[in-house]
Amino acid sequence: MKKIILSAGLMLMASSSMFAQKYMTRTGKISFDATTKASPEKIGAVNNAVAAILDAKSGDFVFQVLIKSYTFENNLMQTHFNENYMESDKFPKSEFKGKISNIGDVHFDKDGTYNVTVTGKITIHNVTKDVSVPGTITVKGKDAVAKAKMNITLGEYGITVPAVVGDKVAKTATVTIEANMSQK
Repeated sequence: MKKIILSAGLMLMASSSMFAQKYMTRTGKISFDATTKASPEKIGAVNNAVAAILDAKSGDFVFQVLIKSYTFENNLMQTHFNENYMESDKFPKSEFKGKISNIGDVHFDKDGTYNVTVTGKITIHNVTKDVSVPGTITVKGKDAVAKAKMNITLGEYGITVPAVVGDKVAKTATVTIEANMSQK
């Protein structure tokens, strides 16, 4: 009887770990920098309220960003960002839906850092574009940290920069993504 109970317990543990394939966070971080050499101050912000879900089995990866959650060092800059550039009331969020194309190279049962390529569609300012971005997944225990860096050309997403600040705001922003996700 003890052997049957022990075997059933081991099978239950094994099957639960097989289905625990999702990693999630609501505190991912996206930052951007659109500073030019002519700018007297940093043109950039950080958002620490990014929701992300990664399916370790299929490689499906989704994240969502509320635009008003970006914070700037300068409050006036934050107001201009939300009202004039991103039109946050009209376009309240950005999102990415895609896949890690080489998910088989990531061993979620073994600690380490793995190079990945993420492909999919990113929507910013209600404009959707195909993207392919190199990044890394670092596995440590039951956590996975996804990191990537990419350039976003503002005009491609319908974001216009007024001529009066055109030499201070870069036409292309460098975007850095970091999602510390826990297994669920």
